Amino acid sequence: MASEMEFTDANFDQEVLKSSEPVLVDFWAPWCGPCKMIAPIVAEISTEYAGKLKVGKLNTDDNQGTATRYGVMSIPTVMIFKNGQMVARIVGAQSKQAFTGKIDAVLAG
Repeated sequence: MASEMEFTDANFDQEVLKSSEPVLVDFWAPWCGPCKMIAPIVAEISTEYAGKLKVGKLNTDDNQGTATRYGVMSIPTVMIFKNGQMVARIVGAQSKQAFTGKIDAVLAG
């Protein structure tokens, strides 16, 4: 069973931008209700896509540099990175199908 990584300003470039596999990053904060709503979905995706997709969370309160760098204005924001580039962005609480649809499109590409 895979588990989500914790991304920070310090490890973002190494763990996300230089990753050999696509990476899903959940930009969240502890006080954010919608972030808590999608947390179980992100956890399921981490398990279901293990070996094909790296999954992690970035606390925007503690890592404002990275959130600012990618223009995160509202949370939750979920981004998918591939080959060091952001290739998908989902803002707000969405269904699992919304996430897996984007993930599957990235993995197929």
